[in-house]
Amino acid sequence: MELLSWVWDYAIPFLFILTVLVFVHELGHYVVARWNGVRVEVFSIGFGRELFGWDDALGTRWKFSLIPLGGYIRMFGDEDASSRPSADVAAMSPEEQAVSFYHKRVGQRSAIAFAGPLANFLFAIVVLSFMFATVGQPFSSTQISDVVPESAADVAGLRAGDRITHMAGNPVERFEEVQMLVQQNPLVTVEITVLREGAEVVLSATPEVKEGTDNFGNPYRIGLLGVRGSVREYMRHDPLESVVRATMETYSMVGLTLNALGEMITGTRSTDELGGPLRIAQISGEVAQYGWTTTFWFLAVLSINLGLINLFPIPLLDGGHLLYFAAEAVRGKPLGDRAQEYGFRIGLLAVLSLMLFATWNDLIHLGFFSFLKDIVG
Repeated sequence: MELLSWVWDYAIPFLFILTVLVFVHELGHYVVARWNGVRVEVFSIGFGRELFGWDDALGTRWKFSLIPLGGYIRMFGDEDASSRPSADVAAMSPEEQAVSFYHKRVGQRSAIAFAGPLANFLFAIVVLSFMFATVGQPFSSTQISDVVPESAADVAGLRAGDRITHMAGNPVERFEEVQMLVQQNPLVTVEITVLREGAEVVLSATPEVKEGTDNFGNPYRIGLLGVRGSVREYMRHDPLESVVRATMETYSMVGLTLNALGEMITGTRSTDELGGPLRIAQISGEVAQYGWTTTFWFLAVLSINLGLINLFPIPLLDGGHLLYFAAEAVRGKPLGDRAQEYGFRIGLLAVLSLMLFATWNDLIHLGFFSFLKDIVG
């Protein structure tokens, strides 16, 4: 019974979300490939043995495969799902070359490779636009829910229930904006305008300073005000404004993700936050229980991350193909077969290593090893 409950609560939401995102990603490749006259032989959701499928009028086999953790399209001239050229590419007839991926111009091939990640970014914008126009855009209100006793905020006279409208003369709409301004101004007196019981009140506060060192021993100092905000609100926008806001939100998420990855690489952020399929399955089940609003938001975030990861310059990913095409554009000819083969092996090793590391983090996060220890012990 517990297994059935886990499947219903976690596995099914995870597979549904993953299937949607994979379909969107591969559809981007498919559409741009067809626009450029490339024959697409297979459109697969999942890997391995086919479970069921059908052929369309253009000769594409649409199918669902046994292992539902990804997907691919195989274009005419591909050796396999990794999009390596087949051995008979050089011996193709003029008719076959006309529909072969590897006989298209480097710009066309680059567009096809880039179309998958682009589709994920556009899908996130569509999802967020629909959400912002119907439910509203979620944000952390600037309303203060709690004031830390004897903090800079307490000394300045801020109270729970106050809504901050301006800081240092700048209008603020989100609590995150308040945090950023405070952190950037330690020991600097800041004028704060709050809305209290329908009237504006102007106060002055001097954020305290917090000093420390990062993982590399570099000193840092940030300001602390001593207020907490936990009020979640939604602001609906008209359709055009929703698209603009969704685009800005997507751009912001890309920046935050890249910044977080950069901090992991430099060691200023823990890699424990890196999650794999088990963590995603857990979160998928949890957000599904909170309703469609949370599910849509999670869907957009995952779509952005999928598009971004695929742009990394790792052979086997779309970014690796783009790297090869860039080298071809500079050299005037493709990289040699040996270089591409070594690149493929390195890329495969990198992807597998990342998946193993993320899965290891998942098992630790989910308490698998503690559970195993209790059984053995």
